[in-house]
Parts: sequence; structure tokens; C-alpha cells
Amino acid sequence: MESPADDEASVFRALADPTRRQILEDLRGGELAAGEIASRFPISAPSISRHLGVLKGAGLVTERRDANRILYSLAEERLAMCVGRFLSAVCPEQIVLRHTKWRPSAEGETS
Repeated sequence: MESPADDEASVFRALADPTRRQILEDLRGGELAAGEIASRFPISAPSISRHLGVLKGAGLVTERRDANRILYSLAEERLAMCVGRFLSAVCPEQIVLRHTKWRPSAEGETS
């Protein structure tokens, strides 16, 4: 069984690669097929498949089959929880500042 620190480390290892970070950004817009993801990069489909495997292993993407296609989605909550936990441990005052900066505009929109 992985410890929480080991589990979090897999997320940061996955985020260390610029191609994987770009895949996550691309998935922000919604679910994409493996072939669609691969077509966005100048590297081989097997390389993209390995990157997707690392992201899936870290829990940052989910996959589902649709006939002969594999569709990938961003696991937003997992990403936010791991990175947020790290940020709140390392620079907790920044988390407080970020929340206070966002709230006034959100409250202003509802008034």
C-alpha cells in the first residue's frame, strides 16, 4: 500500500514532464480520444500512450472505452487535491491570499 507521500510523489513525477502537462491542459476542454491527443504532438503515438499511462497511473486522467476508441478525461479533483495539499503545506499564507482575492469579485457578481 502506498503512503500518502508516495501517492503524491507520483503526481509530481507525472507533472514533471512538459508533454504530460500539455496533455492535461488539452483535456481541460473536455474528453479527448487517444488519437486526438496524439495528433497534437510531434512525437509517436506509442510515446503519447506511455505519457497517458503515467498520467493514468498517477490518477490525473481517467479513461473509458467507446467502441474501439479510448477516451481520456482530466481528473480535476485529484490534481487540485494533491497540488493544493502541497501548496498549503509549503506556503499557507498564499492560499489565504488567493481565496481573499477571489471572493470580492465573486461577491460583486452576485450583488
